[in-house]
Amino acid sequence: LYERVSPSVVYIIVSTNGSFGGGTGSGFVLDTEGHIVTNNHVVEDAEEILVRFVDDTTVEATLVGADPDSDLAVIEVDAPTDLLRPVELGDSGALRVGQRAIAVGNPFGFEQTMTTGIISALGRVVRQDSGFSLPQLIQTDAAINPGNSGGPLLDSQGRVIGVNTLIFSRSGGSAGVGFAVPVNTVKRVVPELVASGRYADPWLGISGLSVTPAVAEALSLTAEQGVLLQLVVPDGPADKASLRGSDRFESGGDIVLAIDGLSVRDMDDLIVHLAGTRVGQTVTLTILRDGERQDVQVILQERPVP
Repeated sequence: LYERVSPSVVYIIVSTNGSFGGGTGSGFVLDTEGHIVTNNHVVEDAEEILVRFVDDTTVEATLVGADPDSDLAVIEVDAPTDLLRPVELGDSGALRVGQRAIAVGNPFGFEQTMTTGIISALGRVVRQDSGFSLPQLIQTDAAINPGNSGGPLLDSQGRVIGVNTLIFSRSGGSAGVGFAVPVNTVKRVVPELVASGRYADPWLGISGLSVTPAVAEALSLTAEQGVLLQLVVPDGPADKASLRGSDRFESGGDIVLAIDGLSVRDMDDLIVHLAGTRVGQTVTLTILRDGERQDVQVILQERPVP
């Protein structure tokens, strides 16, 4: 598997004008036209991007497109065709906790490193500094360290199931809690980046509080699960659908109980469902307002720049 896949994994060196001067990361060859997938945070603010292949051939790359909200980016190189060996994409929707997970990348600059483990959990939601969240992440205990970002997470057949993206660690090194953007997100976002350089993320225009029995008791709510709308952004999709927010941690706002007929237990459920929608799509929110259930149609808009 390593001999077959490692030639598709590249070492990315980035130069910037920032205080740190740049950094390194990983990526993988998507097609024979020279497109390479990596993380947005690897190439963000790059002044120069260099790509080194397994045989040490180094070429300059250009940024084709990036989507900060999914932390994905596509760069392009003009390289000999024998170096452009595309990976095979798998199906992250078919994954199961406990199955083998294999990472290939360049941790701490140690090129072409393979680590193995299992899928520890599926459907993780991690909040970003922008305030928006990365949904449906794959959690793995395959060692992931700085420099692995943008490299592939593979199944036991060598198919890409995710893009290694971040770790949770107090030390800054691998603690067995790594996360990868699922490949089905790559399949949805990357073609748009290649075609137009950007991806339009759908946006509901709300912030909310996950309802628990304790929250329901404290705020005298009539539902013990769902999402209490706190802020409805003026002129956003929810506002145009006449949804009501509460006053910060007070009651009085609408409580979202379901979206498109699927139960919403907490904010993560809402985020995960919205990740699979498109701008301009109409979603149906089942809400609880003044003790009565009702359905509200909301037309999703493009998420604004944070």
